[in-house]
Amino acid sequence: MDLTETSFARGFLGRDQNVKMQYRRLGRSGLQVSLLSFGSWVTFGPQLDDDLAVSCMTAAKDAGVNFFDNAESYSGGQSEVIMGRALRQLGWERNSYVISTKLFWGLSSEMNMSNTLNRKYLLQGIDGSLDRLGLDFVDLLFCHRSDPNTPVDETVWAMHDIVSSGKALYWGTSEWSAEELIEAFDVAERYGLRKPVMEQPQYNLLARIRVEQEYRPLVEHYGLGFTTWSPLASGQLTGKYLDGIPADSRAALKGYEWLQPALTDEHRNAKVRALKEVADSLGCSLAQLAIAWCAHNPQVSTVITGASRAEQVTENMAALEVLERLDDEVLARIDEITW
Repeated sequence: MDLTETSFARGFLGRDQNVKMQYRRLGRSGLQVSLLSFGSWVTFGPQLDDDLAVSCMTAAKDAGVNFFDNAESYSGGQSEVIMGRALRQLGWERNSYVISTKLFWGLSSEMNMSNTLNRKYLLQGIDGSLDRLGLDFVDLLFCHRSDPNTPVDETVWAMHDIVSSGKALYWGTSEWSAEELIEAFDVAERYGLRKPVMEQPQYNLLARIRVEQEYRPLVEHYGLGFTTWSPLASGQLTGKYLDGIPADSRAALKGYEWLQPALTDEHRNAKVRALKEVADSLGCSLAQLAIAWCAHNPQVSTVITGASRAEQVTENMAALEVLERLDDEVLARIDEITW
């Protein structure tokens, strides 16, 4: 996989380091994205105002991040609004960053406009997202989930037309099964349409099977790229849920109670405790180890990180230094714990 680098200086665990951002091609496309990227799920809206959004995005870009992830459904569209306002305030050149959004759940209860990938919804949905972001196009557009009620050929044709119109440059999927993806590729090949370039799956030390096993043939045959989400397993891989649900945590937010069973699961937390010992032996935080481990997989184009303050962004970026320490012995210890 082609890599280029930029660097930024910061203190890492009390030492001055020159931490280098790497860039990887998005699958087989020519687009290069930063190995670590910044996403707005949860934080843009319920936890972040405009000023904090600007400071987090600034810290990320200063660290070499060029990919910023979003979705129509995040905070009922407000995440796109906040990111759009931040981009206008920052005044970045449009050619200096890659931005994404995702469509599926919708923002309207009207028939045909929610929980679907039908043509009507997709062609209207992209217009709504662009309006909220204040952009002429997004670089990446994802089908946020699969839709068993819409023929795959209808969805592929609609995504092809959106890309052909210039409203998105590449399209992909999120959390589709390998079988569904193969069907989409088959449709695209049959009619000469634009194929999915990327898939956005959950991937972390507690969720490995889909990326490493189910999707392997898709990487080998189609060159599918991954923009992975939740490297910290919704915060579980920070270790902060080992003693319950903190009042100021994501899982305590209204609407996110569904996270609590996994975050308090004793079997998962036993793995977290064992992984913390590995992190301690490397002299890094558990979160940095978890992010670095995801980035170590060469099939991952970018690891989407999140933060609610600039200091968290900077701390996450330090995972790049940890990446260099993941030798065969460390990776074997991690495999013994997580498989």
